Amino acid sequence: MTPNRFPEEVADDYPEPPIRFTDRTDRAIEVRAYDGSERERDALASMYEAFDPADRAQGIPPGHADEIRKWLSTILDADCYNVLAWHGDDVAGHATLVPPPDDDGEYELAIFVLQEYQEAGIGTRLIEALLGYGQADGVEAVWLTVERWNHAAVSLYEKIGFETSDAESFEIGMSLRLNPPGRAADDADADE
Repeated sequence: MTPNRFPEEVADDYPEPPIRFTDRTDRAIEVRAYDGSERERDALASMYEAFDPADRAQGIPPGHADEIRKWLSTILDADCYNVLAWHGDDVAGHATLVPPPDDDGEYELAIFVLQEYQEAGIGTRLIEALLGYGQADGVEAVWLTVERWNHAAVSLYEKIGFETSDAESFEIGMSLRLNPPGRAADDADADE
């Protein structure tokens, strides 16, 4: 469900990873871009294997180890943007921007935070770092869908800058413009 429209106004700048902070429960967290290593892939797969089935939304993440690995091979593709929230050697959360098949510059956002790390401010920082990563690389627009009754998530996305773009079904479509239309990654690099 790609939104029918995106905001015309470009969002403020977001911080690029890596970022370090102390969460609301005094845990040292580092958010950094996924490096493609087998170690990071295995740590991420372990996070998803520990994920509570009750927190799965829209069929993701998958529930079984082989399905998780297959799904990860898709979203950890070189065309996707991925950031991981680390607490020591453990992955506490993951956020990804997945490009559409037609490569129109509009990426879909998905975020997952392991249950024991929820409500500690990690999700906000994870999304901001992911948006900063995409923004710096010239991603134009980002969209997501969220279940209408997930008020905490809707509130979080609005706080970060997303606007409702479609509210016609049981899911709400939200979107955000990171860069002006037609801005290439080279232009984003030139601004730095």
